[in-house]
Amino acid sequence: MPIKSLGRSILHEAAAQNASDIHFIPIKKGGVVQFRIDERLLEYRTLQAEEYVRIISHFKYLARMDIGEHRKPQSGAMDTMINNINLHLRLSAIPSAFNESLVIRILPQQETLSIHELSLFPQVLQKLILLIKRSNGLLLFTGPTGSGKTTMLYSLLQYLQYHYKRQVVTLEDPVERKVDSLLQMEINEKAGVTYGEGFKSLLRHDPDVIMIGEIRDEAAARLVIRASLTGHLVLSTMHAADCMGCIERLREFGIREAELKQTLMGVVSQRLISVPCRYCGDYCDDFCFKSRTFRRAGIYEILSSKDLETAIHTNGHPVMPFYKNLSYYFNHAFAAGFMTKESYEKWMGGQYHVQEETVEKSRARGFSL
Repeated sequence: MPIKSLGRSILHEAAAQNASDIHFIPIKKGGVVQFRIDERLLEYRTLQAEEYVRIISHFKYLARMDIGEHRKPQSGAMDTMINNINLHLRLSAIPSAFNESLVIRILPQQETLSIHELSLFPQVLQKLILLIKRSNGLLLFTGPTGSGKTTMLYSLLQYLQYHYKRQVVTLEDPVERKVDSLLQMEINEKAGVTYGEGFKSLLRHDPDVIMIGEIRDEAAARLVIRASLTGHLVLSTMHAADCMGCIERLREFGIREAELKQTLMGVVSQRLISVPCRYCGDYCDDFCFKSRTFRRAGIYEILSSKDLETAIHTNGHPVMPFYKNLSYYFNHAFAAGFMTKESYEKWMGGQYHVQEETVEKSRARGFSL
């Protein structure tokens, strides 16, 4: 098969299976193509040595990466249309012992989901909606790659536009999902558009809400604090294990306690889980595929109000007996049958343990989707 056709078929199959990532893993005599689907990394096919090298070069060329450079990590991006859906692809190549490894993140550009479709437990969303009704302050979202932070952010921004007629401006590096109704600015350091310069420019557009893509370093942390001090509602993301970890990272970036108390109104830690089928009790087989109720849903931990004040004051290690963290929601989700044992063990660190009291309370309350 020609390399161009092979590359196209891999993208088609990944999109058809709703994969979030495509992994090209080098082995001694070629390479393996894997898809990440619903938290699991599944093998799609193997490639011969020459075929593997050519397919890596093919995707690097399309993403405007240096196909002659094999010793240094590289990143790139491209847009394509698969099955009448616009996809934005972000590529990352790194050298390894046998050959280069390539990972392609698939970012569909379809219409953003309603926020009411995102959470497994609707009552958590009500708390989040109360936070975004405020006219100023900083709201941070944290979680690992692929936990749905970007989807949640865009859904909230469109909710604010539709229900409260807010002017929303984003500053991103890069823009992951292009939305017609949002004013989106992309960082381009070669052209002099840095986070600092971009922030100065977007303030002239009279925004009500500012979304800053990700806090990666001290400069970005200072920027979101500064933005929230200007009287705007500011939303951003950060990589951290949980809400407490997010506060700790802000402290590491030099943000003082007084600044946190003045600006930070909430931290949201989230994970995506695959809800098993009601018919077979697991990820669906071919028999019940057509009638399945399978979907992905978010589990959210929200730190705000007095709990947030306590966390800031106690350096991220509060004693909050009634605080509902991620473990609390994982326990209830598993007890109510919304998580498989495999998924539960993954998120709970391999500790397969749910207290009987938690199980009984979940069943009695009748948690449902």
